Amino acid sequence: QLQASGGGLVPPGGSLRLSCVAHGFTLDGYAVGWFRQAPGKKREWVSCFSADGIRTYYADFIKGRFTISRDNSKTTVYLQMNSLEPEDTALYYCAADASSDACNYNMHHWGQGTQVTVSS
Repeated sequence: QLQASGGGLVPPGGSLRLSCVAHGFTLDGYAVGWFRQAPGKKREWVSCFSADGIRTYYADFIKGRFTISRDNSKTTVYLQMNSLEPEDTALYYCAADASSDACNYNMHHWGQGTQVTVSS
C-alpha cells in the first residue's frame, strides 16, 4: 500500500512537501509518480521517478517549481512544491509500478490522495 501525506492550505507562492510512503514493500525497482486531479478535471501526471531510481521527469506546467526525490531507505518518495499557484489546487496521488520503467495512468499501486489547496 502507498500512503500520501503532506497536503494542506497554503497561500500563493507558498511551499509544501508531499510524502509517499510504501508499506509492506520498498520502492526499489518501482517507477514512482505523482499525479493530481482538480475538481471537474481529468487526472494529470505531475512528476515521475524511473524504476532505476536515476531519471526524473516533470510535466511541462511544473516549470521548475517542483522536485521529486526519494530517501535512502527506498520506502518514501517526496514531492517538494515551491511557488505554488491557485491552479495547483488538486488532490495529489502517488503511484508505483514495478512492471514499468516510467509512469503511466495504469500503475499498479495507488495512494489515497492528499489535498493541496492554494488560496489567499
